[in-house]
Amino acid sequence: MTRLTVPTRDQSPAASQPVLDAVGKQLGVIPNLFRLIGTSPAALEGFMALSGALNKTLDAKTRERVALAVAQVNGCDYCLSAHTYIGGALLKLDESEMTLNRRGLSGDAKANAAVMFARKVTETRGKVSDADLAAVKLAGFTEAQVIDIVANVAINVLTNFVNNVAETDIDFPVVHAEAA
Repeated sequence: MTRLTVPTRDQSPAASQPVLDAVGKQLGVIPNLFRLIGTSPAALEGFMALSGALNKTLDAKTRERVALAVAQVNGCDYCLSAHTYIGGALLKLDESEMTLNRRGLSGDAKANAAVMFARKVTETRGKVSDADLAAVKLAGFTEAQVIDIVANVAINVLTNFVNNVAETDIDFPVVHAEAA
């Protein structure tokens, strides 16, 4: 059971309701995470702005792979469940690929470099080695894309931490961190 109240859309602060309505229109449902973050209109606005900007950077499959790796490191069952659902149902990543992603790997060579780097960034709190940085650049990522990977790690750390603090009820098919 969640440790912080996840309000309904109507119980959410008035300033959050239009944003939640837009999420509901896009996804067909307003997931618990969005309603939880929406208890702080400022946090929801910042989250949505960064999320929208990052959706224009790395391709969707790479962003999902990064999300899975970060959620595994942080032990966030809510985010593992959500990103496993999104990765499989919407992006058609197969089960074996998503299992690799959770381990910080990928079957795709370029994506492997991004996911490995994202895992290292998460585990080391950004204090990656010169070799880690060189490997992601050698795989073909520009310095701007390295920043995009770090920013994707950061937004996923935010949602992981919110869900870990709240123990948010999972409203996706459940996946547990220890199962990787």
